[in-house]
This record gives sequence, C-alpha cells and structure tokens, in this order.
Amino acid sequence: QVQLVESGGGLVQPGGSLRLSCAASGFTISNYVMSWYRQAPGKERELVAFITSGSGVTNHADSVKGRFTISRDNAKNTMYLQMNSLKPEDTAVYYCKARRIWYSIESEYWGQGTQVTVSS
Repeated sequence: QVQLVESGGGLVQPGGSLRLSCAASGFTISNYVMSWYRQAPGKERELVAFITSGSGVTNHADSVKGRFTISRDNAKNTMYLQMNSLKPEDTAVYYCKARRIWYSIESEYWGQGTQVTVSS
C-alpha cells in the first residue's frame, strides 16, 4: 500500500528550527520527484522545495532559500525538510508529495500534512 506520512511539525518560536520527515511506503522515493508544499490559512498551496529522482538535485523557493533544506535518505525511504530561522509567515500545514511519469503513466501521492506554527 502506497503511503506518505509526515511528522515533525509543532509550535516553535521565531528564529527556531524544526525538521519535518516524510516516510514513504509502497514505493521507492529515489525513483520519484519528491516535494514539500505548504498551505497557510486562506492561501493557496505553494511549493516549498523539491528534490529530483536519481541524482537528487534540489531546488528551494525564494522565500525559504538559505533557511530551509530538503534532503532524502534512500536507505530509510524518507525525505526531510530542515527548517531554520523560522518566521511567523512560515506558519502553515506542510505536505509532502511524490510524483513520477513512467512510460506516460503519471503517479502522484500526497501525505496528510503536518502543522507548523511559528509564534512567540
């Protein structure tokens, strides 16, 4: 059964850090483009960062560049988002996504989300 399970969210003060995890089962994350998205109340879901399949090239949104780092551990079949220097505007539900197009067949999976709240 294909599943993505996020964890690691919580309440943190401005300037603090959190590490989100996205544990995958039922498929191999290194074969997929893995992404983190977030959605704040009243706003559209936005892409935060992604890591490509295979070699694992990463890209981060300008709003988080230099503060957040996406990574994956193939042995654990888990993706991470290290979030440093957190700001109140980072408050959102964070989701992980896996996507692959293989011989014209698209597969896409989402996790259930984890809440991150940055507040003093």
